[in-house]
Amino acid sequence: MLNRLEMLRIFVAAAEARSFKEAAVRLRISPQAVTRAVQDLEAAQGELLFHRNTRGIQITTYGEHLAAQARDSVQRVDALFQPPAEAATAQMEGLVRLTAPVALGRMLMLPLLSALSGDHPLLRFDVQFSDTHADVVDDRIDIGVRFGSMRDSRYVARSVAPQPFRTVGTPELIARHGKPKSIEQLHDLPTTSLRDHSTGKAWPWYFAGGQHISPLNPRFLSSDSEAEFDAVMAGMGFGQLPGFMADPHIASGRLVPVLQKHQPEPWDIYVYRPQRGPVPARIRLVFDQLVARLAS
Repeated sequence: MLNRLEMLRIFVAAAEARSFKEAAVRLRISPQAVTRAVQDLEAAQGELLFHRNTRGIQITTYGEHLAAQARDSVQRVDALFQPPAEAATAQMEGLVRLTAPVALGRMLMLPLLSALSGDHPLLRFDVQFSDTHADVVDDRIDIGVRFGSMRDSRYVARSVAPQPFRTVGTPELIARHGKPKSIEQLHDLPTTSLRDHSTGKAWPWYFAGGQHISPLNPRFLSSDSEAEFDAVMAGMGFGQLPGFMADPHIASGRLVPVLQKHQPEPWDIYVYRPQRGPVPARIRLVFDQLVARLAS
């Protein structure tokens, strides 16, 4: 039987790979050695760690939890044997799972992950972009980004930047239909809306004093925030967009803000992670870099 540390090291590689063969290539050992190590660990744990079939492998729920613990344990043991100077400059290595709203993730998160991958080529990222809030505890996500308040004690959360919301339209749209003079007039004008996956309904538009409406007959309704943004930019209707999407185009004149006296209070952007045990260095690095990036 392999020593326990090496068994865990092989198991972690298998958990992060699509097949035992891929894990074997990464570790430069035979696929049979990976299979034996996994079987030995299953026997020691008394639990099935992978479902096997002709199409490949799929890690079990128990295996997912064990892999998270094993990954951090292996890295801490490896760090003990690094000389201090080498440890200070060691490359970050391993998988980081992240989630964020679609547009924010593509526009603000991806450039940071690209820069990090250049500085730390052994880092790998599994990214889930969705405009529906993800539960990082249930979905086994390492780091999440979201709009709105965070009051869940299961998370460590950092408020990084207040984000305004702008109600906007193109100059061409305003030339055809005029500017809305009241919030209620939006019901009679062409608008765009973003569908909430969890309810199937359109997200409401928010305004000062806690007012909110859902335009009755949006000309364009989508579950994709980038598609809605494209529709607004094409002049299909007035839309309500976060500042990081709207402000550059307001500055260039391609969008015009309307109902400015009714603009809602900004929402905070939060970077958060589960409240669970020691934080691996790679998770802390990405978390801290995201906080710094989004705060700026």
